[in-house]
Amino acid sequence: MRQNKRKIKAFKEKLKKILGSWKKILLAFFIIFLAIIFSIFLVNFWIAQTYSAYKHSEIEEVENTKVALVLGAGLWGDEPGPILEDRVLSAVDLYKAGKVEKLIMSGDNRTMDYDEPTAMVELAKAEGVPEAAIQPDYAGRRTYDSCLRAKEIFNVESAVIITQDFHLNRAMYICNSLGIEVQGFKADRRDYNNESWYEIRDNLATIKAIWEINVDPPGNVVKGDVIEL
Repeated sequence: MRQNKRKIKAFKEKLKKILGSWKKILLAFFIIFLAIIFSIFLVNFWIAQTYSAYKHSEIEEVENTKVALVLGAGLWGDEPGPILEDRVLSAVDLYKAGKVEKLIMSGDNRTMDYDEPTAMVELAKAEGVPEAAIQPDYAGRRTYDSCLRAKEIFNVESAVIITQDFHLNRAMYICNSLGIEVQGFKADRRDYNNESWYEIRDNLATIKAIWEINVDPPGNVVKGDVIEL
């Protein structure tokens, strides 16, 4: 009986040590998790503050410049989805107000059956923008690609970046870091489904953007001959 009691006591003490170790491990993971979340928040806050004076929601606030860079955002079938439609319509408004002379419609066209730039161009033309004022960019697969190609393919020195507010900080940071003087124009014309998720995703994507700008630039951006606007 005494031997059994000693075994039970030893087992309890061993279990207590194991649980104590796991508590320390979980606490360490929790602290690391909080540190990561705080770092992500801090980085995004810093970028938001850096570009806040250059983000506009009213047409009158935008300084005249030659180019508006309209970023792709997905199709519904062959037509622009709500987010992309609002970006194009916002670009049309800037053009009609005389704030910009040329619209670069930069989107994804990596497959034959998915063509964001053409859908963007057709919508702008239907809204009264002449074709001569529109430049499609068929290799704007993501924000980094669109900004780099604007700089290196279209020789853009300054531009108004047109996208929704949840994406604007990152887009302005990338384009500016790649050598483009930027203004941002908020294309928020309605409420969007899953907008909170877009904000979270973009906050995380900002960390990736900082890494790509400063440490490991993507090597798969489609290049080509220079096109004069």
